[in-house]
Amino acid sequence: MRRWCLILIILVVALSPVYGAQGLAITYGETTYSNSAYKDSMYNYFQTHTDKDLKDVTYRVITASEVNAISKDITGRNYKSSQIYSCALVDLSYSKGIKIVVDKSKVTTVTSKMYATALKSSGIENGYVVVSSPTVATGESALAGVLKSYEIAVGTSIPEEAKKAATEELYVETQVVNQTGQNPDAIAELFEKTKEEVQKQKLEDPAQIKIIVINMANTLNINLSDQQAQEIADAISNSQKAQTNLTEFKNQLQQATQQASDAQGVLAQISAFLENLFNYLQGLLGQ
Repeated sequence: MRRWCLILIILVVALSPVYGAQGLAITYGETTYSNSAYKDSMYNYFQTHTDKDLKDVTYRVITASEVNAISKDITGRNYKSSQIYSCALVDLSYSKGIKIVVDKSKVTTVTSKMYATALKSSGIENGYVVVSSPTVATGESALAGVLKSYEIAVGTSIPEEAKKAATEELYVETQVVNQTGQNPDAIAELFEKTKEEVQKQKLEDPAQIKIIVINMANTLNINLSDQQAQEIADAISNSQKAQTNLTEFKNQLQQATQQASDAQGVLAQISAFLENLFNYLQGLLGQ
């Protein structure tokens, strides 16, 4: 009996890192990664927001050149290596859709709902996401890290046009929020509801999408200028066009999510078994 218990415990210890590492990834902004205090603070923050052991988690460093490659033609910004602070954690074992936690004490502009609507443009509608920064940041550049975390966790790349569509969408969202003074989540809802209607009608023409944007904005009591409505329509049009290239990534994401969820279930079963075994052995020793 003791021999088999010992063997089982050894197997559990050996297998736990394998199961625990599936579908889990962290990205550090290169400015954060190069500063040990910043990096440690982010690691500790992520550890307090997950029940997984992050000691052996797969991680990547997001560089300014990677952010600029996606955003330069959209935002017009050119980030320096000393400006990439935002970090992200992605866990695919979350099986209830998508849950995004944003550290509001550090990320000042982009909300969880804004990230969620932008991620949908990349075919991402599930997973647990945590976004933070060691210093105050708008959060726009963090999207590159979130997308990279998903690529690591899934094991396949997101098409570049989908990344650009998501980046453009988030950028337009933040611009409209700043210009109108509207609640960020209200603008995110405008994007979300408009995209739902556009997808239902299978539209890609910006002119047709613009009509839906204006009607939806009126329904939500959001005042938009003609230019703002056009920018939103253009962003959603690009998002729609990018969907045709996302089939492979979506399939891989679904498989990776299932594997991570199954692994989480196996660990829960092993944990429950060990707890019962411990209680049983404790009872024997107490006799």
